[in-house]
Amino acid sequence: MSSDLKVLQVIPKLGYGGAETGCYDIAHYLPENNCKSFIVTSGGELLKFVDRKKVKIFRLPVQSKNPLLILINAFILIGIILVYNISLVHARSRAPAWSCLLATKITGRKFVTTFHGTYNFKSNIKKIYNSVMTRADLIIAGSNFIFSHIKKNYSKYLNDKKKLMVIFRGINVDYFDPTTKLDNDEKKLLNEWKIKKDKKIILLPGRLTGWKGQEIFIEAVNLANIELGYEAFYAVILGSDQGRDLYKKKLFRLTEQHRLINQVKFIDHCKDMALAYKVSDIVVSASIEPEAFGRVSVEAQSMEKPIIASNIGGSNETVIDEKTGFLFESNNAKSLSKKILKVLSMDEVSLQSIGKEGRKNIIQKFNVEKMCFSTYSEYKRIIN
Repeated sequence: MSSDLKVLQVIPKLGYGGAETGCYDIAHYLPENNCKSFIVTSGGELLKFVDRKKVKIFRLPVQSKNPLLILINAFILIGIILVYNISLVHARSRAPAWSCLLATKITGRKFVTTFHGTYNFKSNIKKIYNSVMTRADLIIAGSNFIFSHIKKNYSKYLNDKKKLMVIFRGINVDYFDPTTKLDNDEKKLLNEWKIKKDKKIILLPGRLTGWKGQEIFIEAVNLANIELGYEAFYAVILGSDQGRDLYKKKLFRLTEQHRLINQVKFIDHCKDMALAYKVSDIVVSASIEPEAFGRVSVEAQSMEKPIIASNIGGSNETVIDEKTGFLFESNNAKSLSKKILKVLSMDEVSLQSIGKEGRKNIIQKFNVEKMCFSTYSEYKRIIN
């Protein structure tokens, strides 16, 4: 029975990333279905939003890759499992997954993992380390792309006793709803960004790291300027450098080199991403390595904004090319600039049509309710 279901999720940090928001959403969905919900984490910005009456939080250093700490965490998890009679443990990252594997083996509880990325490996040791995510009773892939990656690279760890399946990540379509944002809020945000709404705004969200494609984006802006003239639109790069000072300086130099300092705006953080999408006219996801899911593409579509995304990884599944958005050749600034020019030249009726189709696509396939229900159903299946 569902009332007997007690789920312990383990995640390094509860930040604003896809894995973290998925953990948060499931944690709050379970109590609504008469289940007990627990999270083990080291901390994170989302912690302050957790409803402590519904979800019990344990703070442990589960972000650590130190083998001794992984072992200590495993024994503490064993205590939590036995004291609270946990039904199953769901690990969402590799280091804590090793602790969870040991704890569930000793206590005889079910073990679930979610493969949130490709977890690159350059050696057999790294591949063995990654393989913990396939040593579960249920392995969840966040997209068909990740499902294929697991089958191709980790087949020797899979067997008939394990279930590997796709459960698409979902977003809160009520939060990412273009009708809920107020004009005053939009004006306030634009003032913070030091932008006047006299030109189109192209938004590139994502932490500042090489594979997210900020360099390609800047090059594409420069190429678009050659066609349109300088400063024909604003380009906003929204994301924290997370300590990558050298990379941020490199981006600044590239911006200066192309004389884009008045056109390209660097914004560290935005606490209301739905509002950031709302004030923007076009959203870009320029990753040069495959996104496991591509949350930006999904959020932009939910906000009825045209998305331009690289044609690799999860974006191939979330964006319907030429219908809900546009795909460009990955790591190709010229291809991206062509798509930017195309969308900038489109009439309002066409843009609205793309926006409506985009939101319909997300509500049908990638909403958080669907993700939570599918995950909850699988939880019930494996403990019965």
